[in-house]
Amino acid sequence: MATNAYETITLGRADGIVTITLNRPAKKNAANNVMWSELLATFREVAASPDDRCVVLTGAGGDFCSGADLWAGDDAGRQHQLARMRNVGDVAMALARLPQPVIAKVRGVAVGAGMNMALGCDLVVAAENARFSEIFAKRGLSIDFGGSWFLPRRVGLHRAKELALFADIIDAAEAERIGLVNRVVPDVELDAFVDGWARKLAAMPPIAIAQTKRMLNNAMNVTLEEALDDEGAAQTVNFGTKDTAEALAAFTEKRNPVFRGR
Repeated sequence: MATNAYETITLGRADGIVTITLNRPAKKNAANNVMWSELLATFREVAASPDDRCVVLTGAGGDFCSGADLWAGDDAGRQHQLARMRNVGDVAMALARLPQPVIAKVRGVAVGAGMNMALGCDLVVAAENARFSEIFAKRGLSIDFGGSWFLPRRVGLHRAKELALFADIIDAAEAERIGLVNRVVPDVELDAFVDGWARKLAAMPPIAIAQTKRMLNNAMNVTLEEALDDEGAAQTVNFGTKDTAEALAAFTEKRNPVFRGR
């Protein structure tokens, strides 16, 4: 069920799946100050909700997000630029800190901060009509919304420099070839495909999934010894949960487990 209690996004919940839709289609869902604030509040709300098992982030009107609205008529002009960028950084960090798995469902343009918002999700599924660009340089800007961190981890340092310095637009097929996205599907199949993935993720054990997500996100920042210690600590937590006991019982009884996040 969706709610329109927001000015720039819509929020829907069904069967443990939260769908967050950027909703400024006339601006190709460019993010103004209101959207940044609403996204920050929503990400923090979802992070604290034990009933929310998976998040789908998408855009209204056939586009994902055209980045920050540089011509917004809000209070951006009265903010110190560094303070404004720290607000944007807070949104990127709140997205990254979501314990739930997050799928970016991308149609149309995903450029600038919009591209990096997609890369900040755990999985990216794109329609064949999707287009991606680190457009910043063509706007006289440098990369933001975590792109300097996400991009080289997705495609390697030299490919990241090519994308960021030339600021070219690439299509979905090229994005898949270089590893920017997980899957490219026909537009008519996108909703069903993402819904299928979201339902599978929502049925997974939340505590175990959250720990796996955290460890993978930290993988390039720790030594092998630290990773092994972290894995041991995570498994110790898992074996103390009812979900792991349920998984073992379901395996023995030859049935599907029902995980409850405890």
